[in-house]
Amino acid sequence: MIAPGANVRVYLACGVTDMRKGIDGLMALVQSSLRQKPASGSVFAFRGRRGDRIKLLFWDGQGVLPLLQGP
Repeated sequence: MIAPGANVRVYLACGVTDMRKGIDGLMALVQSSLRQKPASGSVFAFRGRRGDRIKLLFWDGQGVLPLLQGP
């Protein structure tokens, strides 16, 4: 498993996110809503409407990895 370093920044997207979005859709949200670069090395967290699902995105230097998805 690839894990981010100890000094990584974690950004939480406020509100709910459509969990049907794929990596490209979530990267677009990072740029538009969070105003961050998806390839910055930070972890970006998104939650579903019911609060029982989350998606974490992390750029590992070669591409974006979905680190965790809910049940």
